[in-house]
Formats: sequence, structure tokens, C-alpha cells
Amino acid sequence: MLLLCVIWGLQQVVMKIVSGDAAPVMQLAIRFAVAAVFFSILVGIREGRSALADGTLPSGILLGVLFSLEFILISQALNHTTAAHTTVFLYSAPIFTALGLQFLPDERLAATQWVGIATAMLGLAVAFLGPGDRPVAELVKGDCLALLGGAMWGLSNVALRRGRIGTAATAKTVLYQVSTAAVLLSLFAILAGETRFVPTASVLLAMTFQTLMISIVSYLIWFWLLRKYMTSRLMLLTLLTPLFGVMFAASILGDRVELRFALGSLMVLAGILITNRQLISQR
Repeated sequence: MLLLCVIWGLQQVVMKIVSGDAAPVMQLAIRFAVAAVFFSILVGIREGRSALADGTLPSGILLGVLFSLEFILISQALNHTTAAHTTVFLYSAPIFTALGLQFLPDERLAATQWVGIATAMLGLAVAFLGPGDRPVAELVKGDCLALLGGAMWGLSNVALRRGRIGTAATAKTVLYQVSTAAVLLSLFAILAGETRFVPTASVLLAMTFQTLMISIVSYLIWFWLLRKYMTSRLMLLTLLTPLFGVMFAASILGDRVELRFALGSLMVLAGILITNRQLISQR
């Protein structure tokens, strides 16, 4: 999970580096389309023509729609609020996941674990929230869109655990997600006029990394983990992703890191330790 956070943190920097030649939404649409072709072939080889006849299609499409809405909402949030605010509200996802899974006995969290989640979320706010130069009304609108994006991410994990899609093979789960996202994000890019894509060497290298390491390798590992470990705790660990993103931005792009970021990072780590203290003590 820590390795996934490193990869997902790096993707933000990679997308930003080539954003001048390739619109972020187009980067997402293309990488999902290529990944969809790969997983279609893989699932076809393994399951043949009966791949979609196991009853997972409705919940699989729902999972893909929630996944797509997350990215669309985030892209729109960035038009109204700051990247820092977007990060904080997007990573409210662990709360939505934990709330949605409280009816499952093996996912129910104790009171101290909710304290850990609250501590980690507060730490994220300390690390990223700060004064902005946009009107309050614009910030609120963008923050609400980012919060909805976090809700879509959290609810997609609930759909995976509670729907028929949870019984499907990992490759098929990813196929539903990336194929739906490829279609919806392509349509959104066309409607929003964000189809800019110049295939320079840097763009092609960035797309290779995003497609292979993120849309194929990391998603395979992520959905495998969701079937093996407690979803609420895995989602809490994703709070490390924006912290890695800032560190990569500082080392690669030269972005400045403030003292509050260090303090907030420590609070996130403390929240993760509180939530997982039972597992740690058992080891």
C-alpha cells in the first residue's frame, strides 16, 4: 500500500510536467482507453465470450461510473478552488468508505479508530489548507465539487465490497472501471473542449508511465488488496499519497514546502498509527 501511495503521488507531478502539451483530462482518457484494451484481451483470454454473463455487469458499470465521476468532479473543482483545497476534500474518501461499510461486521470501526481517522483528516487540513487568492464563493463551489469527488471515490469502494462485482476476478474489476472511464472522460473532454494532445517525446513517456504503472499495475494491486484487507484501513493509508505528491513536487518541480506541511504530515501518520494500533500490537 505504501508503494501504491508513492506511485500515485508521483502521477500528479508527471501529469503536471506535460500538461502544457496534453490536457489532463485527455491524459486520463487515453491512458484508460489503452488500459481497457489490455484488460479486454486479458479477460477475453481467461473467460472467453461468457466473461460478461456472470451477473457482474450492472455493479461493474456502477463502479466505473463512480470512478469516472470522481475524476470529472476533481477536474472541475480545480477550476474554482486551489489544488490544496482540492486535495484535502478529495481525500475525505476514507470517511465515506468507512461510513458506507459500517453495516459489514468485518469493516466496522471502533471509537478509537474513528479518532484516528479524524486526526489524520485534521492533519491533512493543516498540511494543505491556507489562505487563498480566490473569492470565497468560488472557493466554496470548488470545495463542494472536490468533496463530491471524494464521496464518489469512497462510494466506489463500498460498491466493490457490497455488489456482485466483488466476486469478479481482479482483472475484470479493473476492466469495468477503466473502460467506463475511457468512454465518459473522452466525452467530457470533447464537450469541455479539453482535447489538447501533442505527442512529444515527454508526453509519450509520461503516458507510458501512467498507463503501465498506474492504470494497469497499480490498479491490479489495489483491487487485490481491497479483497484481502480491511477497506477502511487501506483507504486511510491513501492519505499518504498527497504527502508523497508534495515531496515529489518539491524535489522535481522545485515547489516550496512550508513548516505546516511537516506538522500536518506528522498528524496524518499519528492518525494512521491510532487506527491501526491493534494490528501493530498483534505483531
